[in-house]
Amino acid sequence: MDITKLDLNLLVVFHHLLIHKRVSVIAPLLGMSQPAVSSALGRLRAHLGDELFLHTQGGMTPTPYALQLAEPVAMALDGLQQALNVRAAFDPLTSTRSFTLAMTDVGEMYFLPVLVDALTRAAPGVTVQVVSVTQASLKEDMATGRIDLAMGLLPQLQAGFFQQALFRQKYICLMRQGHPLAAGNKLTLSSFTQAEHVRIVAAGTGHGRVDVALENQKLHRQFRLTVPHYVALGDVLSHSDLMATVPERFADRALVPFGLIKRDLPIPVAESAIHQFWHSRLHRDPGHQWLRRFTRTLFGDIKIPNEEMPI
Repeated sequence: MDITKLDLNLLVVFHHLLIHKRVSVIAPLLGMSQPAVSSALGRLRAHLGDELFLHTQGGMTPTPYALQLAEPVAMALDGLQQALNVRAAFDPLTSTRSFTLAMTDVGEMYFLPVLVDALTRAAPGVTVQVVSVTQASLKEDMATGRIDLAMGLLPQLQAGFFQQALFRQKYICLMRQGHPLAAGNKLTLSSFTQAEHVRIVAAGTGHGRVDVALENQKLHRQFRLTVPHYVALGDVLSHSDLMATVPERFADRALVPFGLIKRDLPIPVAESAIHQFWHSRLHRDPGHQWLRRFTRTLFGDIKIPNEEMPI
């Protein structure tokens, strides 16, 4: 079709419908009446020859063609907005911008206490919303701007994303101070495999490498308990003789509050590199650039080059 015959404002309506899924929500955001939004959608349907959105109980559900258009339209609008605001600056002291971050539950435990405290002082008007990296729509939500930044060990984020390494960490064994194996400074391979363990199944992350390393050496742990996240792990370990293999920075946060100790693993397991990820559409956004520098300053390991690399 000839783009000169298309009102680009219709694409703005399309983009917001993809994000919010309800005419009643986007009408006030765009300063339009609901009938005007419906009329705009009708005109765009006629131009493109597709329904674009279907009415469902969950709101306006995009058709396959609408999903195909979602990322290029979002990137085009974002590029135009950036071109128009090329001189716009981001002032953290006066900004009231809201950022949405995606992370695992263990990421929340490690990042949020430090991040929230630092933001209170450096950017008092900036707010943060946190969502889970395990949600199926992570890539789409980052591509359309619903999620600004993802943090963690996230091998599923590939083409179209930038990444920056924050730190590397090893895996260690965590147990309560009175655990029968706590007396020695080192765990033997025999005691490690004979002990009872907690398995944490962290979906959507790369932390399963611990199990892979054990399987490669034909080693097996005895699992008394399997959990889908880290939230209750400290309490479980402090009230039992179970042990768990976890990322070291999580362990360091849990030692004092739960009366735990850590021990090195008796077998080698490759360290994990924790990154922050963002979509290319936000790469040059001044506020987003500030956020990335801020998190890199708070959590970055000086041994890792400060590089922003497309994947």
